Amino acid sequence: GVAGCCAKTTTAPLDRVKILLQAHNHHYKHLGVFSTLCAVPKKEGYLGLYKGNGAMMIRIFPYGAIQFMAFDQYKKIIKKQLGISGHVHRLMAGSMAGITAVICTYPLDMVRVRLAFQVKGEHKYMGIIHAFKMIYTKEGGFSGFYRGLMPTVVGMAPYAGFSFFTFGTLKSIGLAQAPNLLGRPSLDNPDVLVLKTHVNLLCGGIAGAIAQTISYPLDVTRRRMQLGAVLPDSEKCLTMVQTLKYVYQQHGIRRGLYRGLSLNYIRCIPSQAVAFTTYELMKQFLHLN
Repeated sequence: GVAGCCAKTTTAPLDRVKILLQAHNHHYKHLGVFSTLCAVPKKEGYLGLYKGNGAMMIRIFPYGAIQFMAFDQYKKIIKKQLGISGHVHRLMAGSMAGITAVICTYPLDMVRVRLAFQVKGEHKYMGIIHAFKMIYTKEGGFSGFYRGLMPTVVGMAPYAGFSFFTFGTLKSIGLAQAPNLLGRPSLDNPDVLVLKTHVNLLCGGIAGAIAQTISYPLDVTRRRMQLGAVLPDSEKCLTMVQTLKYVYQQHGIRRGLYRGLSLNYIRCIPSQAVAFTTYELMKQFLHLN
């Protein structure tokens, strides 16, 4: 949970800008990444960059906790029950952990996106609780909270899978090939080798970049579906396939399906680097090695 919160707070302003650009908010749609980063504080103050971050923290603590815990549990189950080990079980366990965490915390993500998409002076939702009430009453009860779940699950499987797979593989290869150069004894157990902090950050960053490239179009699809009724073209984005087709036909690959990817690298690489590094440090701090 702590690993998730540290990672997301590091990159919260970039997250807000990404949502504004992905769904073509009319106040900022003519701007690029860096001009939007400069325009938001002018229009909404510096705290505008952190809009929706309260909902994000409420979501990300259980999300991070469930994801990392589920990964460890799934890894053991896959190894014991299915007899699959090596690098493949990391990929499978990571995908399953990501899907589990997403399903458990999806309504909080929905509310966070709605809050982050709002612009000062045009508030439809007054806060987290108000957003929950409005979506529940106006958008079909509980099913309203799960709009866009399918592209999220389909996108999360490769994202979380490749993220855990890349990090775990780099870590095990690094410690096996160059233990003295890249590793050091764990603080809570000198018999266990862990990566040095800067190496941890690097491996986490590479894991984030690879995972993000593979799953990004589905992230764009999810965001547009989540925003739903807020967007003027929402009736064209009711299903995952419809949304993918619509975005591709209207905006193409670079300006549609991969719009905001450069920002996502800037956002995701440090986020994953901080997440994996904090997780490894917390494991030592809580004597889990």
